[in-house]
Amino acid sequence: MQQELTLLEQVKRQRIWDFPGGIHPPEQKELSNQLPIAALPVAARYYVPIKQHIGSTDDIIVEVGQQVKRGQPLTGANLTMTVPVHAPTSGTIAAIAPHVSAHPSAKPEITIIIDSDNLDHSEAPKPLANWQDADKETLINQIKTMGISGMGGAGFPTHIKMHPKQQVDVLILNAVECEPYITADDTLMREYAEEIIVGAQILQHIVAAKLILVGIEDNKPEAIDAMKKACAPHDNIEVRVVPTKYPSGGEKQLIQLLTGLQVPSGGIPADLGIVMQNTGTAFAVKQAVIDGIPLTERVVTITGETISKPQNVWARLGTPVQDLLDFGGFNPEPEQRVIMGGPMMGFAILDPSMPVVKTTNCILAPSSYKLPPQGDEQACIRCGLCADACPAELLPQQLQWFAKAKDHEKLEEYNLFDCIECGACAYVCPSQIPLVQYYRSSKAEIREAEQERIKSEKAKVRFEQRQARLEREKEERLAKHKAAADKRKKAMEQDSSAKDKIAAALARAKAKKQEKADASTGEDKAENKPEITDNSTGVSNDSQTMSQKDKVAAAVARAKAKKAAQAAEATDKSESTTEPKELTQKEKVAAAIARAKAKKAAQASDNASDNKETSSNESNSKSQDVDPAEAERKAKVAAAIARAKAKKAESETSEAAVEKPTEEIEKTPEQIRKEKVAAAIAKAKAKADAKKSEGN
Repeated sequence: MQQELTLLEQVKRQRIWDFPGGIHPPEQKELSNQLPIAALPVAARYYVPIKQHIGSTDDIIVEVGQQVKRGQPLTGANLTMTVPVHAPTSGTIAAIAPHVSAHPSAKPEITIIIDSDNLDHSEAPKPLANWQDADKETLINQIKTMGISGMGGAGFPTHIKMHPKQQVDVLILNAVECEPYITADDTLMREYAEEIIVGAQILQHIVAAKLILVGIEDNKPEAIDAMKKACAPHDNIEVRVVPTKYPSGGEKQLIQLLTGLQVPSGGIPADLGIVMQNTGTAFAVKQAVIDGIPLTERVVTITGETISKPQNVWARLGTPVQDLLDFGGFNPEPEQRVIMGGPMMGFAILDPSMPVVKTTNCILAPSSYKLPPQGDEQACIRCGLCADACPAELLPQQLQWFAKAKDHEKLEEYNLFDCIECGACAYVCPSQIPLVQYYRSSKAEIREAEQERIKSEKAKVRFEQRQARLEREKEERLAKHKAAADKRKKAMEQDSSAKDKIAAALARAKAKKQEKADASTGEDKAENKPEITDNSTGVSNDSQTMSQKDKVAAAVARAKAKKAAQAAEATDKSESTTEPKELTQKEKVAAAIARAKAKKAAQASDNASDNKETSSNESNSKSQDVDPAEAERKAKVAAAIARAKAKKAESETSEAAVEKPTEEIEKTPEQIRKEKVAAAIAKAKAKADAKKSEGN
């Protein structure tokens, strides 16, 4: 069994393989490759679209009215799939507005419009010194900031291709330029072969490729000689000449020609260990890294039978197509068509102010004889020529039916996106069906639907996240409210406890107040009428007798106190009606005796109260129905009243006895002393009598 060869072993066999399909249209390259590349004069106004590549755009970093220099960045380069654009000349930012785009639809896109000042001042170059010693990321960043993107196809960002996930063995430099009329790469290789090889070496250094293959069609002998001469000093760079066949310049087709390997459907060359770049891109990389010059111009072919001076020019990005046509000596025919690109893959220019962009390689103004207008579409006759010509081995007829039916699922099932839009199927179609237009429209619809789906998915995720957030916030609010409610409840419980204490205190105060009111009522009843007892209480006769005696004793005490008070009052009146005179010893003794009697009456009242309390206690012990607290309270109230009245009588008697008129004659000290002694003796006797009475 033969051992499978590695990629490098396969390549080193120097064999040229073939790819399926393909066509051989008239080349018409001799029109524009006879003259060297010319410099296009500075235009009066440039239209620089902010997006000239596949990917996203960054922020615009200039504003209207601002002065700019050539090479000054106009947009940022912060996003991954972003490639900045630079000013093509010095001048003033006239406007930032939508303008017709370099696209088959001519749909307006945001464009920075610059009015030239005709001075063409440039910013200072920013080269990268010693690029061989620079690390990979530094080189890639330099390429990105200088605005380099693919210049031979769809404009894929070059710095993205420099990050392959697999090990790269071969770097292929695409110099085929297979489409009729276009000679931009041909003349560039003739004049700048060494610069192109240096750019290729920089790319090889970044991806660490072991071999560089330069693929060129055999219809470019001058370019082949120039590239072989530039590659001669380098052992790891080889030039491979391939047969002229359209579209041999397609990425997948050229890989199959040089290596015999097919890139799988949906795959990329890096899956096979291959990276491919265009010759124009390699030249731009050399200028960006070694010269420090950003991408502001490119070689564009001005050709066609209605161009009097067909040639290649250095056209600055943003130059209106009209300026190129004027420079080439455009002599339009009736119903003249102008195409951006080649006759196979180009598109009609609807507005002459459409600008040159990074992927523009040709402005074609053919005669109606060489390139007749598209005829009326006829019904498909199912000849199968389109399938034979397809280099991607697709079924163009089936794809056309599915495209008309807008059956996107079937289109994807039949690998619509493997179509490179080379136009070979439409070129051989006898019914003149614009197959490529159907495919382009269907691709755009599918991409738009996919974007809507992604947008919908993102919206769904945002909605679900929002719902989850609202639910989480709701739960947090409920938890917060619950915590607040618990806190309020706890506070209310504490407040209720305090209120309960206050209410209890108020209740006790009311009870005490009521108790005092009841005591006062009981006293009044005791003074005005005999105490009423309930026969049902079972009070004994002894208890009733003691209660009666207490009342009599209290009454006697009150009577004595009243009598003493009346005697004191009479004395006071007699003193007020007669002339003041000195109290005799007998009068003082009489006053002292009155005071003693009053005090004795008060003590008798106290004894009566005590007897009453004792009687009440005995009665309560015999009967459960009589309230002992009530009886005790009434007895204490009565005793207190008796003491108060006795004290009042004593006070009045004492004042009447000792009061002297203001005009009383002064006494001698001896008289005062004797009187005090006599009063003290009287008090002592009264006190002794009172104690004696208590003992009885």
